[in-house]
Formats: sequence, C-alpha cells, structure tokens
Amino acid sequence: MRVARILGEGEAFYHIVSRIVDRRLVLNDGEKERFRKLMRAVEAFSGCQILTWAVLDNHWHIALRVPQPEPVSDQDLIHRLAYLYEQPVVAHVAAELADLRAKGLHASAEELKARYTRRMYNLSEFVKTLKQRFTMSYNRRHGRQGTLWESRFKSVLFEGSRRALWTLAAYIDLNAVRARIVDDPQQYRFCGYGEATAGVKVAREGLIRVMQSLDESIATWSRLGRHYRRLLYDHGEKEPGRHRGGIDPVRVEAVLASGGRLTTGEAVHCRVRYFSDGMILGSPTFVDDLFQRYRSNFGVKRKTGARAMRGAQWNGLFCARRLQLDPIQPAGVR
Repeated sequence: MRVARILGEGEAFYHIVSRIVDRRLVLNDGEKERFRKLMRAVEAFSGCQILTWAVLDNHWHIALRVPQPEPVSDQDLIHRLAYLYEQPVVAHVAAELADLRAKGLHASAEELKARYTRRMYNLSEFVKTLKQRFTMSYNRRHGRQGTLWESRFKSVLFEGSRRALWTLAAYIDLNAVRARIVDDPQQYRFCGYGEATAGVKVAREGLIRVMQSLDESIATWSRLGRHYRRLLYDHGEKEPGRHRGGIDPVRVEAVLASGGRLTTGEAVHCRVRYFSDGMILGSPTFVDDLFQRYRSNFGVKRKTGARAMRGAQWNGLFCARRLQLDPIQPAGVR
C-alpha cells in the first residue's frame, strides 16, 4: 500500500527527484535542453516556482516552491494555457469561456476553468504534467512506447528556513560537480546556477528567493550572485590536490568510518540520502509538527518525529527518518 505523500500547508518547499527507468543514460544535451524548456513552461502554467534544478543523464532534481493557491482570473488562465497548449486550443478555451460569461452561465465558466486550475499550485500535478509531457515527446521522437520514469517520484518537504533552503539549493547546483562532469557549477548549463549566470531571469529569481531566506535585503542578482557563489565555493571549492568533485572520497570514507562528522560544506559535496529519503527536513519543531499531522505514516510505537541526521554538522537540521544504511556517501557512489 502506498504511503501518503507528505505535503505542507500554505506555502511549501520540496526537493523532488525522478530517475529514468533502469537508470539508463538517455538524457543527452539535446534531451536536457528539451526538458529545461518544458520544465519552465510547466512552471509558468502551474504558478509554482522553481528555486533551482539540475538534470543529468538519467535523473533530475528540482527545488520547488508551491505557493498558497490564488484565484485565477479568466485572462490569467488564458495567458497560462499558452505555455502548454497550441494556439488553436487556447483560442477555443478563450472563446468558450467568453461565450459562457456573455450568457451569464458563470457556474459553467468556473467548471471549465477548474479543468485547468486544479493542476495549478499542486506538487503532484506539477510533476505529473512535466513527466507525462516529456515522456510523450521522447517516445514520439524515439519510436518507443511505455513509461520513461522509474516508479514514483521522490519528494522531501523542506522547511522554508535559511539553513534548509540554501543547503538544498547548494546540494542541487553541485550535482554536476559531484558527478565529476565539471569543476565549477557555473560551467554546467543544465542547472539553476548555470542558467542564472547565463542571464536567464527566471533562474535568477528562483535563487534570489533562496537567498532572501538568508537576508531579505537581497533583491538583485548583482548582490545575490556574489553571495551565492561564496556559499557554493564554501561548499565545494577544490583545493590543490583534490579530486574533481571537490572532496577526497578517501577522506570522506575515513571520517564516516571513524564516527566523525563532515562539515555541511563537505556533506553537500557527497551523495546525501536524507535529501531524497528523509521525508521531512528542517528544525525539530517543523519535523515534529508534520509527524503529528501524518501520524499514520509512521509506526505505532514511534513517539516523536525529529531524528538527528548523522555524518555531518547539520547545524540544527533534522529529518523524519533515521536512515541506517549509508546516509552519506562519497561523490560518484551509487
């Protein structure tokens, strides 16, 4: 039986991960660019905000902000439909909606709108639309049938706090560095930071939202770019003699084997299972509150929700699952 997905109330933040079936390496640069364009179109349609993202050869990560749902006017609906639908479809919906309004059939007009608005401001609908549309495009172009994705997507509900959001953002933007594809995330155009440094406005706006959790006065890319880069390099700058990926895997294994703890900066340069399997991540109060709300998701003998995260100095971050098997692994380990 499927366990209910953990969802926030009001504005909520998620780390989403999805992998290609059998983890096949099918996302070349052309496919990554198609994914990027579709992802941004789904973002514009849905009313959700991508804080940052990364797509590699067989999987992708998105840090997604799902705002409190807002009323959608007729004009706004038609504008958003244009991101996902061909012009004749948009024109047909606009004409039908206008006709219903002219006849005073407002209840019917709202029913028509609801076919589309129910897919807005919604985590599962965001991912469903993205994955289904990419699968249809990929299968059509490659003459294949069937699912492209491995099982359900994973999501971890993150607290919207300073520590939680910038730790998550850095972890995602350092994906290509951990995979030893590039030395600098700025060199990888299929991630939020690479997109932002190339001048993409919506990518910059996502990272500005992350950095505003640190300092509300940060409202421009000129300030944010320098600040965020310092955080990334605190998390992963290579030193002379280090392996590509920034952290010597032998050192990581030695620290973990001895029961020691990495710094947060070292940890996000590793594969951290808490970020994909921890269910809820944030302060103890945040985790405990959601534990009580989703009590049926957990064992009957369990009394509290917050669990300490092992292996690193997490500076007040806890999660909802005590992962026993290698919660932190050196970069490149699968």
